[in-house]
Amino acid sequence: MCVPECPNHAISVVDHRYIIDPEKCTECVGFYEQPTCVNVCPIRCIKKDPSHQETREQLIAKFKALNS
Repeated sequence: MCVPECPNHAISVVDHRYIIDPEKCTECVGFYEQPTCVNVCPIRCIKKDPSHQETREQLIAKFKALNS
């Protein structure tokens, strides 16, 4: 359900688990007001990864780099 919703193709399925690639994830900054995966997740399992904390400015820079 969330895989096709991700505008950066940051979500994949590995061994029946959904994995979010932190190098591609911009938390939908540049596309939407809120992370789309969180909005469509039927079991509300997506949580922020404490080892990948990014500011809005960092997420915007990543969005620009991925979409240039």
